[in-house]
Amino acid sequence: MAKPGRPGAAKGKKGPTKGTGGKNKRSLEGRGPTPKAEDRAWHPAGKRKAAAERYAAAGGKGKPAGSSGQNRSPRAKKDDDTETVTGRNSVLEALRAKIPATAFYIAQRVEMDDRVKEMLAIATHRDIPVMEVTRPELDRMAGFDGVHQGVALKVPPYEYAHPQDLLEQVIDAGRTPLFVALDGVTDPRNLGAIIRSTAAFGGHGVIVPQRRSASVNSAAWKTSAGAAARIPVAIAANLTSMLKEFKKQGVFILGLDGDGDVSLPGLELADRPVVIVVGSEGKGLSRLVTETCDQIVSIPISAATESLNAGIAASVALYQVATLRGDKG
Repeated sequence: MAKPGRPGAAKGKKGPTKGTGGKNKRSLEGRGPTPKAEDRAWHPAGKRKAAAERYAAAGGKGKPAGSSGQNRSPRAKKDDDTETVTGRNSVLEALRAKIPATAFYIAQRVEMDDRVKEMLAIATHRDIPVMEVTRPELDRMAGFDGVHQGVALKVPPYEYAHPQDLLEQVIDAGRTPLFVALDGVTDPRNLGAIIRSTAAFGGHGVIVPQRRSASVNSAAWKTSAGAAARIPVAIAANLTSMLKEFKKQGVFILGLDGDGDVSLPGLELADRPVVIVVGSEGKGLSRLVTETCDQIVSIPISAATESLNAGIAASVALYQVATLRGDKG
């Protein structure tokens, strides 16, 4: 009588076998050497290589992404959802700027004017899907208190710049830097208004901190009246550290505060490279940012008015700097 074998063992002519490694040669070959980091499309090194190749294919215009040795802040600030740009000026500016829109929505029986005709022409030329929808549907897309004027545009998440890149671009162009930085401004409509004023008075960009700050969303797009397509917005991982780096490169930091030691009309640094820092209407500038500023500047206002909101304060300061600079900015 045969003795019972070990449970789980397979019997054959040559007795029990274990595993599968010896059954065929192919099982022992493995997958070969691990690909280099730059050959893996999902790896940061692979993405840099791909960006460099696109840069070379474009004839070497501009700067390849990731060309600087510094660690850059992430481009997408909060999420990867698309944004809806509404309003005729904002949508038209976004289309003119060739932002890679995914759909153009137009209300049924919309009143046609030159702007709407140009939008349709650009969308058709760029093969952007044109969707005719009802006004209630546009109301839903625009959100609470959104004004769409019969048009809307779906755009990808806003691509933020890096502050150092903006500074280098302005200096390379032979211009005198003028930026606005926001410290604790969380209302996207204020951000949109500041972007619009920066464009109107010859500024070169807006800088926002990565945390506790408004982002470029549909409300900011709308309030900017399309200026968000022309004026870059950069993210600073740490606003105070970024301001200190700018100071090392000869940029003067001017903070706006009602108790400033310099009155705006008497500003003497307007012709220098400048960052105007605007705080929130309630708390003003933070302590660390205040200590970093070269000057704290106040805007003279009536005693009956307690303060100006961030958007208006930035506009007044930008106007004054532009006036003092004349055509030299």
